[in-house]
Amino acid sequence: MRILGLETSSLVASVAVVTDDIVTAEYTVNFKKTHSQTLLPMLDEIVKMVDLDLDTIDAIAVSGGPGSFTGLRIGSATGKGLGLALKKPLIHIPTIDGMAYNLYGCGWKVCPIMDARRNQVYTGIYNNIEGFSIVKEQCAMDMGDLIEELNTAGEQVVFLGDGVPVYKEQIKEKMTVPFVFAPPHLSRQRAAAVAALGCVYYQEGKIESPQDHEPDYLRKPQAEREREEGLLSGS
Repeated sequence: MRILGLETSSLVASVAVVTDDIVTAEYTVNFKKTHSQTLLPMLDEIVKMVDLDLDTIDAIAVSGGPGSFTGLRIGSATGKGLGLALKKPLIHIPTIDGMAYNLYGCGWKVCPIMDARRNQVYTGIYNNIEGFSIVKEQCAMDMGDLIEELNTAGEQVVFLGDGVPVYKEQIKEKMTVPFVFAPPHLSRQRAAAVAALGCVYYQEGKIESPQDHEPDYLRKPQAEREREEGLLSGS
């Protein structure tokens, strides 16, 4: 089985190929360039480096959100375009699920947090001790409410994601249960995790046609939210 993974939900741009449970290639950049500048050149570099025939992939796993609206649109369009051209199915990987899969096998509860601004995060809670199970499905919520929920659960927690540097002091101040922060090589989105989880979902038959794939934004675009707030306030 060979799965191509695409990750564009945040500042991170990442492309990977997993072949028969082996990460054949991964190209990840966490830098201030738009994914329209980086994604296809990264894929092209991987194709050249490992002599990859894209016709040999079984499916394309796409990080499907939540995250950056622009990033998700670029990843979705790229995945759909490749799927249509290659006549391959897509695998929709919820972004927070893919992040949690970075820490597969971890004995603590895994809690990815993506900064959604205004003390909001995109998050979920996962149990990776025996397989991969979702305790709390990905959602948008207040960081304070998340901390309260984790404290109430009373279990050890690993945090990861771009929300960590934003909310680290709040976590240190308010968490009452043991917690740690994931190390740098596991703390952000990775296409290898998207592709690896894609292998699992592919075997479970969780595929979709390129035409049917749509990102999960979870929240409306910021411009639309601000417009609605302005209408409500009468400005």
